[in-house]
Amino acid sequence: MLTRLLVPLDLAEPQMTKLAVDYAETLAKAFDAEIRLINVQSLTPIKLLDYLPRDFDENIRRGFESELAQVAANIDRPAERISTVLLFGPVYQTVLAEAGRWGADLILLCSHRPDMDRFLIGSNASAIVRHAACPVLVLR
Repeated sequence: MLTRLLVPLDLAEPQMTKLAVDYAETLAKAFDAEIRLINVQSLTPIKLLDYLPRDFDENIRRGFESELAQVAANIDRPAERISTVLLFGPVYQTVLAEAGRWGADLILLCSHRPDMDRFLIGSNASAIVRHAACPVLVLR
């Protein structure tokens, strides 16, 4: 039974975000499941820290948390059934760690149609599919 649905979002891709959230909302309603929206950001390289304002990381965090909260506010589910998390680190490892920590029953994510470079290098979506301990639903 589906009780916890983890939805990694790329906030730079509004169409993919909408697709994933709409699908997650439909599944959550059908199964009365919780939804956790997550966004994973890369860490700021240490080399750049001397050239950035002191509050750069905090401003970035607040901005992405605000975007996640806005996406969550548009989901037609009770507020206590939706959570958001902003994480920093390598994407697929961080998503998988959060899925395990939170106890996700399903990871629902969007993926681009792979280009040739993705076939050679791989993508976050394919790594999540290969290594996840729970089912993964990939939307295109």
